[in-house]
Amino acid sequence: MPVRKLYVLFVDCLGSVRGARPATLDVVGAGPRSIAGILEHLGCRVVLTTPRRTLRMRERMGDFDILMLSAMTPDLPGAWRVAHKWRELNKGPILLGGPACSDPVRAVERTGCDIGVVGEGEWTVEELWSSGLKDGALPGDEALSEIKGITFRSEDGSACFTGLRPASTRSELNELPLPSAKAVRGYPFYWACRIYVEVLRGCSNYYRTEMALPDGRACTGCGSCRSGPLRTRYYCPEGIPPGCGYCSVPSLFGPSRSRSTEKIVEEIRSLIRQGVRRIVLSASDILDYGRDLLVEPEPLTDPREPPANLKALEELFRSVCSLPEVKKGDVVVMLENVKPCLVDEDVADLLGRYFEGTTINIGVETGSEEHARKLGRPSSPKEAIRAIRLLRKAGLRPQAYFIHGLPGQEEEAVRLTLRAMEESVKAGAERIIMYRFRSLPMSAFGDFPSGPPATKDPLSHKLVEKAKALNEALKARWKGKRVDVVVACRYPGREGYLVAYPMRHGPVVLLRGSEGLIGAVLEVRITDIISDRMVLGQI
Repeated sequence: MPVRKLYVLFVDCLGSVRGARPATLDVVGAGPRSIAGILEHLGCRVVLTTPRRTLRMRERMGDFDILMLSAMTPDLPGAWRVAHKWRELNKGPILLGGPACSDPVRAVERTGCDIGVVGEGEWTVEELWSSGLKDGALPGDEALSEIKGITFRSEDGSACFTGLRPASTRSELNELPLPSAKAVRGYPFYWACRIYVEVLRGCSNYYRTEMALPDGRACTGCGSCRSGPLRTRYYCPEGIPPGCGYCSVPSLFGPSRSRSTEKIVEEIRSLIRQGVRRIVLSASDILDYGRDLLVEPEPLTDPREPPANLKALEELFRSVCSLPEVKKGDVVVMLENVKPCLVDEDVADLLGRYFEGTTINIGVETGSEEHARKLGRPSSPKEAIRAIRLLRKAGLRPQAYFIHGLPGQEEEAVRLTLRAMEESVKAGAERIIMYRFRSLPMSAFGDFPSGPPATKDPLSHKLVEKAKALNEALKARWKGKRVDVVVACRYPGREGYLVAYPMRHGPVVLLRGSEGLIGAVLEVRITDIISDRMVLGQI
């Protein structure tokens, strides 16, 4: 008699914001698919979907053996709703992973989950599996206490954190089973979504913030994180976490390690077979790709040296762009982030040859050189604006990132940031993206309060209003342009209209048309500007 496969319901709450997933609707992250790939490799049946779809099919929850959730901190209310409904209908274990678990005890307590998985989850899931999860049951406390990278509820009800799991090596990362491709079908209009494919993990910025932290820790100026041997940069005498002060990536995922080109191409090929049309090569910095090979066996903990590995990048880009569907233009491949300090004319020329007409993100964050250094930034504002200029000249469409409400945001820094926003636009940025500082556990600024809303802080208000004004002027340039879009779904806010996304990224496009066009790739002309995120198009 055949053995029954374990049935896992995996709910991707990332960007859901209280369970409805209104934020970046067309984004499918790499993490949940990677874990789904592990589960499929272990012999599970996996349904990967969203909170809204899960709550609509709640009568089926009893059919599953295990619930897995992936969430960011703002998504915890949505994760709680799914977990709460599961508890009403099913006694199976609930596991939570994703960025929300950088504060694992709080995440587990707020959602009522049994286990929180911290950082890299693939090997943790495999250990949990062999310790008893393969039978659809939670392992005992003794077994759980031996597994690094989790928080679990002990028999007495207290939450126990077992400590961080050491970062994987490059060879371990490349030995993993491929992330699931068929799992994308659980997302609404996946054919129109930006599907993120991880090309490297971690971050090379092991600089530290020079700001005094609320608990009294402060940089003594020893300089080891900026000029010491690569391996010693792991450690700070004052115990300050690595990276930009507001970022937890180095703490959670370690230094940059590249996936093999063969694995990346194989994954993209599998996604294309599922009908995916928009792919993003995902990395904290695409220009870190292959730099780790230049310093092995040392870890890549320097964000500036060595320079970009042009040979490795060209091999990756050529291999991906040689896929028949990409070559014909039926599938578009895009990039995500670059560190400005690694952008020079050769880098810009390489990116322009393969990704002309696509967006690329440049972190400026602050316009103050002094503030940038104190934050632990690897690049200066001047370098960021130079990178925008070079990338625009090479045919890409840079987007400049800034953050308001950061620690150290003072009047002079704001004045310089306002100027840097204008300079970014003059250099060729097609959009200014303004974030509010959020305090992230396991980052250096984890004990700082999050930045106040712009409506409650005059300095932040200046930054947000400036970004809004610049973006309104920039958005007007879209009027009259012809753009290739993929039609995603009908638009619930206006009868007879459809939602479409530009193949190479851009504002959401509303089109008048029948539902028979859903899934089609069309050329449209932008006829009007509806808002800072939405335009009207005509076929």
